[in-house]
Amino acid sequence: MTVAWGKWGEEDERGALNHIQPEQVRAAAALVREGVVISLAQPLFPGMMMPEHRPGLMHFMDRDGGDYAAGARAPGGFKFSEDSVVMPLHVGTHIDALCHCWYGDELYNGFPANEIRSTRGASRCGVDKISPIFTRGILLDFVHLEGQPLADGDSIGLDRVKAALDHAGTDVKAGDAVLLRTGWLERQRNGDKPDYNREPGIDLEAAEYLAVNGAAVIGADNFAVEVLPFVPGTIFPVHQLLIRDFGIPLMEGLVLAQLAQHGRGDFLFSTAPLPVRGGTGSPIVPVAVL
Repeated sequence: MTVAWGKWGEEDERGALNHIQPEQVRAAAALVREGVVISLAQPLFPGMMMPEHRPGLMHFMDRDGGDYAAGARAPGGFKFSEDSVVMPLHVGTHIDALCHCWYGDELYNGFPANEIRSTRGASRCGVDKISPIFTRGILLDFVHLEGQPLADGDSIGLDRVKAALDHAGTDVKAGDAVLLRTGWLERQRNGDKPDYNREPGIDLEAAEYLAVNGAAVIGADNFAVEVLPFVPGTIFPVHQLLIRDFGIPLMEGLVLAQLAQHGRGDFLFSTAPLPVRGGTGSPIVPVAVL
C-alpha cells in the first residue's frame, strides 16, 4: 500500500502534516475560549519508565553550587549552574519521525531505506523535517466510554473509534491531531516495571479510518499507539501503515487524564520536536489549549 506517496510531490518528507494549512491553523486558534493551557508531557528524569532495549536517561550537573563552595571563581559575584542530559530520542512523551519504521526497502514516499546510516542518521524523513504542529486536536476518550482504563491486549476497533467520536461530538477532519486515551499510562505506578509487550491500542482498521479521513498526526497515552500483542503473523502493523504508507507521525506516551477532565472534544493542539538533524524521533512537550 502506498496510498499517500506522491500526494504532496515526489520530494515530500512531511507526509500528512501537509494537511495542516493556514485554514486549519486559523480554525484551531478559534477554538481557544477559556485560556486554559494543559501540558500533555511526562516529566523526564533518571530512572523513569523505559523499555529495556533503550538506554536510560542520564542527567549530569556541569556547574552547581558545590563548585563555588569548593572555591570556584565568581567574577563580579556572578554565579551560574549548567547541566547536560544524555537520553534516547524515543523517551517519555515523544514523536516518531517518518524514518522510524518501514518494510521492504523503502521509507515513506519511496525514499530508499539505505538513506538511514549510523554515521549521519536519516538523510530523508528525519525528525528535523517535522515542522512545529499547530492544529485542531480531538480527544477520543475510551476510558470514559468504558468507565475504566482499558485492559492490556484490548483491541480498539473501528466501531469503538466511531463511538468515541460521537462522544466527542465531532468527526475526523483533514489536519487533525487525534489523541487516544486508553488509560495505559494512568495504570502504571512509580517503581513498577510495565509489560511493554501487552497494552490496549487501535487495530489496523481503526488506524486506516483515521488516516483516510485526514489525520495529520496520531498519538496515544501508551507505548506503541497500537494494540499489543499483535495479530499473529504481523509486527507493528499500525506503525507500518500509518508511518510508512500514509506518512503520519505517531506520538507516544501522552499524558491525557487532566485534559479528559475538562470534557472538551476538540481544542487547540500544539507541539514541536527537537530539530535533531537525521533523528528518528524526539521528545516533545505537547499542549492543549482550551
